[in-house]
Amino acid sequence: MTTTHGTGPDPRPALVAEDLVVEYPAGRGRRVHAVSGVGLEVAAGETLGILGESGCGKSTVGRSLIQLPPPDSGTVRLGTTTLTGLAPEALRRARARIQIITQDPVSALNPRRKVKDLVWEGPSIWGSGGDTRDKDTRTDRALRDVGLDPAAVRDRRPHELSGGQCQRVCVARALMLEPEVLICDEPVSSLDVSVQAQILNLLETTVRRRGLSMVFIAHDVSVVKNISDRVMVMYLGKVCEVLPSEGLPHEAAHPYTRLLLASLPEVQLGTTDAPADAPVHAAELPSPLDPPSGCRFRTRCPLATGRCADEEPVPREIRPGHRVACHHAEPRRNRP
Repeated sequence: MTTTHGTGPDPRPALVAEDLVVEYPAGRGRRVHAVSGVGLEVAAGETLGILGESGCGKSTVGRSLIQLPPPDSGTVRLGTTTLTGLAPEALRRARARIQIITQDPVSALNPRRKVKDLVWEGPSIWGSGGDTRDKDTRTDRALRDVGLDPAAVRDRRPHELSGGQCQRVCVARALMLEPEVLICDEPVSSLDVSVQAQILNLLETTVRRRGLSMVFIAHDVSVVKNISDRVMVMYLGKVCEVLPSEGLPHEAAHPYTRLLLASLPEVQLGTTDAPADAPVHAAELPSPLDPPSGCRFRTRCPLATGRCADEEPVPREIRPGHRVACHHAEPRRNRP
């Protein structure tokens, strides 16, 4: 298991996951090993970024955190409440404290309903709505909080809004139940670049103002670096490395993390310290149906040896707050 540890001013864990395992049937007795023994810990008020290429299992981790569906094994704890194993009604009530914002905002909204009803959906279901006047006041306040003009959008339906506006509605809806944790699963990947920046600024401001914890899932290195306090890098269902986001460009030690950094123009990281020496032995990704033995990255790793095939690397701390699962990775020199 790999567990990340919060290092912010408030170390109390808002969300803890241990030994998460998620597998899917693939026919003929085979199974897809989507997530294999992943753990994480998010402190109150902290943003943890989960980074990795498509198919690494990061979205599956996000869904397992909210038990949709529950992991095959492992535990998830929200505050002092253990979500795994809860009875359906108890889980439903606990889940109100953790909300998810998905990748496709248009598909996440009921096309038949108006914006004011979509935003009010949570309080309506939970019976905390109050009278009509209270509904209008709180809905308009929520829309203004996410940068929308209530008079212009409250009576519109999703198809009458832009993608960025729909995502703002999704954020407003998620915040109506005053959650403790937000799970953001690729929330800007389907939006234009200019709109991405607006949504990221909105999320960052909202988290800071409300003191929320956030798990931010994306495959874009620069986006994850800029919004997160810490970054967890995943590859083929396993955690490779966990480190503070400010150290990502010049302190990354795992060969896979360095490969991700080397694939980006320097301007995207805002630094000239990104590694340029991260060759790979094979371009073809291994299949999650039959992942490699030992270290799962060894088939593409320039540092791989026989030990990497025989022995799975145990995550180890190479500097405070920086853990890496690699037999050969060493701390890189700090740069100003």
